[in-house]
Amino acid sequence: MPEKIIELKNVNIYQGANLVLQEVNIAIEKGEFVYLVGKTGTGKSSLLKTLYGDLALTQGEGTVVGFNLKEMDWKKVPFLRRNLGVVFQDFQLLTDRNVNDNLKFVLKATGWKDEKLMDEKISDVLDKVGLKSKGFKMPFEMSGGEQQRVDIARALLNSPKLILADEPTGNLDPETSDEIMQLLFRISRDYGTTIVMATHDYIVINKFPARTIKTEKGRVEDNATISMS
Repeated sequence: MPEKIIELKNVNIYQGANLVLQEVNIAIEKGEFVYLVGKTGTGKSSLLKTLYGDLALTQGEGTVVGFNLKEMDWKKVPFLRRNLGVVFQDFQLLTDRNVNDNLKFVLKATGWKDEKLMDEKISDVLDKVGLKSKGFKMPFEMSGGEQQRVDIARALLNSPKLILADEPTGNLDPETSDEIMQLLFRISRDYGTTIVMATHDYIVINKFPARTIKTEKGRVEDNATISMS
């Protein structure tokens, strides 16, 4: 049977006392590429935050990469996140150090000690995103597309089963956006990495069709052929 990377059953998601999404039932398998769409304020971010342990799951059942979300506490969240990669819209790179040192910072923060192994891993992920020779560059010397590739390389460092990408093409021009989408689809296909990508960009979805989950009116609709209204 295919491995389930995300499974939510009868989940209610709250922001404070507010019920944002109710009766969420989702199962996403290894290697799937899934879009998460929905207007601002419909619970898309809250759903993502629940998946990476930023919002506590209080009602319903949920597992992400084998971790029970009901049992998450501040001690367990770092272990969950080591099995995830998160890609942000605004890159969130450390501006005072080069690409290699940005990536090394993450490895050290997640418990890596051996310098040689760290260097090998950094070289490997930069190669996967097409930046093998750019490790010495500072973020400000790179284009937006290159910075987003570094962000994706960073998400790959701990060989995650799941990447959560939050509007990864939001700040990019159409051509660069296409390149990033091709890269994400390739990672999903070649390494069996599950990718859940939140986006507002229906041009991207139409160009690179995949299963689509939509937050709307307090519910989650899961349907690969959802009308793009």
